[in-house]
Amino acid sequence: MKKLALALIAVVAGMFTANAQKFALVDMEYVLKNIPAYEMANEQLNQQSQRWQREVDELKKEADTMYKNYQSDMVFLTDEQKKKKEAEIVAKEKEASQLQYKYFGPQGELFKKRQSLIKPIQDDVYNAVKKVSEERGFQVIFDRASSQSIIFASPRIDVSNEVLAKMGYSK
Repeated sequence: MKKLALALIAVVAGMFTANAQKFALVDMEYVLKNIPAYEMANEQLNQQSQRWQREVDELKKEADTMYKNYQSDMVFLTDEQKKKKEAEIVAKEKEASQLQYKYFGPQGELFKKRQSLIKPIQDDVYNAVKKVSEERGFQVIFDRASSQSIIFASPRIDVSNEVLAKMGYSK
């Protein structure tokens, strides 16, 4: 009997707790697309990335040209000259891969530039979401854009426009 009473109390308490929580959704893709600074930062990152990729491609092309020249001249070279040419080709390929790692590696220049340009905008969005949450009493705000499991949600609980308004971008 005691176990049944405890189970009933736990179920009733759970129901009251579930009713007290308020949830909302925010579409981060929508929010970020409506922030001009974010779009400008993304464009700047894309342009810089393309410049760096061209540099890396040029080095790789030089290495390929060196290799093709080596193959065509190989019959005329001594063993010592072959080793020297091979070392030069390997050095050029290594230079290209090091440059690629420098620009595009996990802690590379692109990562650092993205951090300096995008992170402040993301922090502003986070602070705006937090303010909306505190003002409206939401315990949880889910990101609709990144959640694959949300099949349908009422537009009434989407606070994306409120977040934009908090940041000074009215929609």
